[in-house]
Amino acid sequence: MTSSSAAAALDRIPSPRSDWVVLFLRFAAEDCPEDPLYQALCRALAAQPAMLALMDEAPPEQARPNLYLAALHALVMASPQSELAGYFPSLGGRRLPDAALSIVLAGFVAEHEAALRALLRQRATQTNEIGRCALLWPALQHMARAGGRRRLALFDFGCSAGLNLGVDAYRYRYLGEDGRVVEAGALADLAAPQISCRWQGALPRAEAGFELVQRQGVDLSPLHAAEPDDARWLLACLWPHDHERRERLQSALALARRRAWPVRAAADGLALLEVWLDGLPPGVQPVLFHSWVLYYFQAADRHRHRQRVEQLMAQRGLWWLSAESLSDSDWPAAAVLPPRPEGVSAGSATLWQWRRAGHESQALAWSHPHGRFAHWLASTGSSGYGG
Repeated sequence: MTSSSAAAALDRIPSPRSDWVVLFLRFAAEDCPEDPLYQALCRALAAQPAMLALMDEAPPEQARPNLYLAALHALVMASPQSELAGYFPSLGGRRLPDAALSIVLAGFVAEHEAALRALLRQRATQTNEIGRCALLWPALQHMARAGGRRRLALFDFGCSAGLNLGVDAYRYRYLGEDGRVVEAGALADLAAPQISCRWQGALPRAEAGFELVQRQGVDLSPLHAAEPDDARWLLACLWPHDHERRERLQSALALARRRAWPVRAAADGLALLEVWLDGLPPGVQPVLFHSWVLYYFQAADRHRHRQRVEQLMAQRGLWWLSAESLSDSDWPAAAVLPPRPEGVSAGSATLWQWRRAGHESQALAWSHPHGRFAHWLASTGSSGYGG
């Protein structure tokens, strides 16, 4: 398809909502500063309303730039000989964003419009980032130690393919500010994915300090590591420049296929959580965990979610661990917000906090959304274990 015919085809698409232009420009500025291709694509889409109008296909809770980018990435992965693929490092492309990118993009979108519409309607951006386990590991350590409960049960809300359920099956390498290195996790399994994290503050301990007795994942539309289409979609949700994350995800998917961690679909994940709590062995401490899930909630839904979880905390002794952006974190209004690390934008910083009945919310850490670095905030004081 020529550039002129591509433009003519796209001109037939209705104009988008004006706030999407703002959303894509903000995403380029705040959410993907490490990926020049995604920055350029967001700006190109914002400048071409006809292409941006395809966002009408996405459900309201998924109408985010990263869904459009993932759908594009998936289609480019399926068309590795296309001109647009030459810009994608994930496909071996070496071409840097240039003046021709907008024209090439318009031609690709026009040619694959039907498939792009289908992906925007049917798919959701999914959690694929086991890098967050670099924070989940020490968070569970800290909670077990401070709460006096070593035997834990982990419930991952919005789990996608359930890869975070393997937190105790990965290897970790923490790089301290003073040059010290702590290696932790499943060190004996050389085939296990290794997650590296630049660390500020007291370094995590090498020993786990907790035992995962049970684990369960839930998602509106869970993915399955053994399904090739699902695995490809998870890879499409990655930033195209990040080869390290791609290799790590492929390794994690292979491990998940072997371990088959339990993942279920549910329209009401908290209702499933209540049933799951009923089946836990005595003396096991349940932990609800979610990361970058509230980002997709409307304000009213987020409020209802918090109320229901707080009720479970009070009535069932649930511990609540969340890793969300600052705007979605529900940090208590009366509490002092720990200072954000210098150079980290509010849009990309992830606040890790632990909540339990009878205690104030505790800020555990700030981190990069993909776990590349962390600023640990919590005390490392020790206590005995119980339970």
